[in-house]
Amino acid sequence: MLEIKGADLSYLPEVRQSGLTFFNRRNRAEDMLTTLKNAGMNTVRLRLWNTPAEPTSGMQSVKAVAAEARSLGLKVLLSVHYSDSWADPSKQTKPASWQGCSFDQLLDSVFAYTRLAVAEIKPDYIQLGNEINAGLLWPEGHISNIAQMKALLVRASAAVRIESAQTKIVIHFAGLENAQWFFSSLRDTDYDLVALSYYPMWHGKSLTALEQTLTEVANLTKKPVFIAETSYPFTLQWHDMTNNVIGQASQLIPDFPATPRGQHAFLQRIRDIAVANSECVGFCYWGAEWVSYKGENAVNGSTWENQALWSFARQALPAVEVFR
Repeated sequence: MLEIKGADLSYLPEVRQSGLTFFNRRNRAEDMLTTLKNAGMNTVRLRLWNTPAEPTSGMQSVKAVAAEARSLGLKVLLSVHYSDSWADPSKQTKPASWQGCSFDQLLDSVFAYTRLAVAEIKPDYIQLGNEINAGLLWPEGHISNIAQMKALLVRASAAVRIESAQTKIVIHFAGLENAQWFFSSLRDTDYDLVALSYYPMWHGKSLTALEQTLTEVANLTKKPVFIAETSYPFTLQWHDMTNNVIGQASQLIPDFPATPRGQHAFLQRIRDIAVANSECVGFCYWGAEWVSYKGENAVNGSTWENQALWSFARQALPAVEVFR
């Protein structure tokens, strides 16, 4: 039994506000969260931005979705970006309100904000940063200054421990290459779980390499591991006027075509890998809900519409069955 069978649903408030109707596998109208829960999903992953331009991913919006998820018996995995917008290996921009802080002030801000997030949202799991391959809160917390990077993580971790004895702390790395080096650099950092992102288009098409890396990092850290982000397309077509991240057959793993059944087979393989590894506690699907909810003519729509878990006709795809 996997501890985490999750999906990132960070866009759910915006999708709901669009007023679109979505359908489950039996083609009955149903809310996305209900469909996934009924399919067997047990964890909702949500990103938290400090002061986003729009309310979605802000503290109150995330708090509301997290409370709804808990009311349905689901666990909450909170991904704290420590930024006002996207944080990933290529960018880790400090919140505007933290610009100009001294390093000591930055440490205090991280502590206070992390403690507040735990108190308000009450997550079962909390990521201290999102895909922090090159550190967080640049430039102070860049991995080139690993002492300061670790100091920030230590303060964040301390905030979690003070506020909640139950919340598990996650460190999140994107990809497979250099994962062992990264986690070996954090040997004396307080956390509970290792999280890896795995996207074939960015991290290689070898599922054997994924299996090996999960095992190697678990052996190195002596901690449980899980796949915090993964996804796969059900088509190479598009539904709005925004370019999709995946649109070419060369981006696929040959064994898994860009079809509804191909997407299902890929996610089933991810689940099988997690189940077979005694140190792996699960997986989360990213962009499950990121359909083209802004309309077919949107030029700032979804870059992930063909990797969502709903078809262009807004019906749940076979891949949701993998959560069962």
